Amino acid sequence: MIIWVNGAFGAGKTSAALEMLELIPESTLYDPEVLGGCLRQLLPEKRLQEVTDYQDLSIWRRLVVETAAALLNEVGGVLVAPMTLLRQDYRDEIFGGLASRGIEVRHVLLEPGETILRERIAARDDLPEGPGAADRARRWALDRIADYDNALPWLALDAYIVSTAGLTPRQTAARVAEAVGRGAGACGIVQTPEPAAETVASGVLLFDDADRVLLVDPTYKPGWEFPGGVVERGESPARAGHREVAEELGLELTTGLELLVVDWEPPQPPGHGGLRLIFDGGRVAAADIGRLLLPAAELRDWRFVTEDEAAGLLPPARLDRLRWALRAREQGRPLNLEAGHPAE
Repeated sequence: MIIWVNGAFGAGKTSAALEMLELIPESTLYDPEVLGGCLRQLLPEKRLQEVTDYQDLSIWRRLVVETAAALLNEVGGVLVAPMTLLRQDYRDEIFGGLASRGIEVRHVLLEPGETILRERIAARDDLPEGPGAADRARRWALDRIADYDNALPWLALDAYIVSTAGLTPRQTAARVAEAVGRGAGACGIVQTPEPAAETVASGVLLFDDADRVLLVDPTYKPGWEFPGGVVERGESPARAGHREVAEELGLELTTGLELLVVDWEPPQPPGHGGLRLIFDGGRVAAADIGRLLLPAAELRDWRFVTEDEAAGLLPPARLDRLRWALRAREQGRPLNLEAGHPAE
């Protein structure tokens, strides 16, 4: 298990985490910030200059998952990770990756209140040394408070909040340990293990009366998606589409699925690629839309969108696949794609 101790810079995450090591049996401190320091030594300067925060590096997010899995394999027990995580898509990628490796996640948010947060940042004495370095670090931390405030709506829904105003680090640690002990903060993400080889996956496009397409927001990976998933052994791709729509939306499709796109996704480490099929599931009746059900452990939201609106929600590869699927639907014939574009 990993206890992810979230909060703004200055919320007291590390101090509380160190105290938690004495309260939680067989626990080990796991600070993903260390990985950022390693990457500063490993990556070319040009790549580092392209980002302002190492969390924006996809390699950092992958390393957070892989290192946690390797560390647990080495020492077992519980990892306590004091790490600010304010982007929901990064949360989905990291927590989903941990879930795919069978690692249970408890998400806890330390909330001291903005006034105390500012006071703590002003009083910090463990900041970088050198001319102006401490002032720059304080200014950076104060500027991040706005990011934290913007993230609070989704954090409040996702994490167990511990109000730390007036608490010592030991008292904060005790409250977190007690809450985790009774099951608080459990993410409950359902995610299949990482594939070891190429896979076949089926996606289903569903439409409303305005011809908008249905997208869903997974809890276990960044970006939105169309309903669907990996084809199971001995299962036909069309049957997989029917099954996934029923499991993800509580909707039983009574008609057949028409193939729109076959897309070969090339392997791109750490992914193995494979075939991605997109089917037309037809229109969803207005009465059925009102009865859509989402499995909370997998999906947090759904919405019908236009193609232009989908561009702001889907990652590039899924967006390419959707756009060609819509063209195939207009033309009345399936299209063969490779890496998201028509095969030559």
